[in-house]
Amino acid sequence: MTSAEFVGTSSAVEHMKVLGVPISLVNMTAAVNKLCSWGKSGPARTVFVRDVHGLMRALQDPLLFALHGQASMVIPDGMPLTRIARLRGYSPAQIGRTPGADVMAEVCERSVGDNTTHYFFGGKPGVANILADRLARAYPGLRIAGICSPPIRDIDGRRPFTIEELAEFQAIKDAKPDFIWIGLSSPKQEYWMMKAAHHLDHGVLLGVGAAFDFHAGAIKRAPALMQNYGLEWLYRFLSEPRRLWKRYLILAPLFVCKVLVEELSRGRAR
Repeated sequence: MTSAEFVGTSSAVEHMKVLGVPISLVNMTAAVNKLCSWGKSGPARTVFVRDVHGLMRALQDPLLFALHGQASMVIPDGMPLTRIARLRGYSPAQIGRTPGADVMAEVCERSVGDNTTHYFFGGKPGVANILADRLARAYPGLRIAGICSPPIRDIDGRRPFTIEELAEFQAIKDAKPDFIWIGLSSPKQEYWMMKAAHHLDHGVLLGVGAAFDFHAGAIKRAPALMQNYGLEWLYRFLSEPRRLWKRYLILAPLFVCKVLVEELSRGRAR
């Protein structure tokens, strides 16, 4: 499958580009307002939650890079992206850090009054069920349209739809959810949601990855103070150094170097 075979779901959400990747100009309030509006009506829309690791993966994968231009929104999960925006003169009213876990909580809380529904797709075995149960208890009246924890498998955006994927898309279409939360690793979740959008008439697909584990209690999130000072990455690294060392000790410094070169080039161009 090529990028041309994905459904283009881009919208008029303004963005800035960081290393060529579009990052939507939204803060938490603006993002949640837009998402809840989309959840009430309209066609299927796709939302990427982007941090430094995801952005660097996009630079290494031409198809994933192209899909960012087709997404309806690419929200900035990660303090580095917000700091770049500040360097470029954008205010907190224009763009702010919007972590996927916080977006999920805000949208779920708002949806109780909106009467919109949710579908949870992904996570390790049993995690999506625990997640749905905990969210339902946290937000009484939350309407859950369905839950699916698919078996671990390779999801490749370059291959045609598989029988398993088509069955998953149909199950979601039959459930008619307004929000489809996807807890797969990147780029699997981006490939999957862009394929799914081709088959759905409605629904906001959001790739939130680790938010499933955070809300299910499988992974403890950094203390609020560390989050506020942009140190959530350090907490995660210290919690899982063997799994995350490459992300934070190689990709993050490489990102800083590339951004410095880009900002110097922008300065000379002005």
